[in-house]
Amino acid sequence: MEMSPKEYQTYVKQKSPKSPLLKDVALAFVIGGLICVVGQAIQNGWSAAGLSEEDAGTATSCTLVLLSALLTGFNLYNKIARFGGAGTLVPITGFANAVISPAIDFKSEGFITGMAAKMFTVAGPVIVFGTLASVIYGIAVMLLQ
Repeated sequence: MEMSPKEYQTYVKQKSPKSPLLKDVALAFVIGGLICVVGQAIQNGWSAAGLSEEDAGTATSCTLVLLSALLTGFNLYNKIARFGGAGTLVPITGFANAVISPAIDFKSEGFITGMAAKMFTVAGPVIVFGTLASVIYGIAVMLLQ
């Protein structure tokens, strides 16, 4: 059966399910916003505990990463992500999930060749780029002062 590219596109369009775009965007907004609200509440808690604003921000980031890792380990983060979509990917919690999920999936292959090697398959390039960019930025700031 020969199809032209235009006929194929028409065929695919007919067979593809329609995406509930408005619903998906709204859920991503709500879930992402809720993650941010939780983060703000955690930061307020750290500030109330006596940390400076900068230290409270650092402690908040660490706490959100820890919570995301725990929720991923208990397979709850994936359920939230199925519901909230991209709203769970953008915050720091999504990054922590991207590191932890492959480690859990490949733990049966061993500590080194499974968990440790696969843990950074998704997040590795981001970490390398971030580290390299921060080193270059640090050198530039040092040379300009």
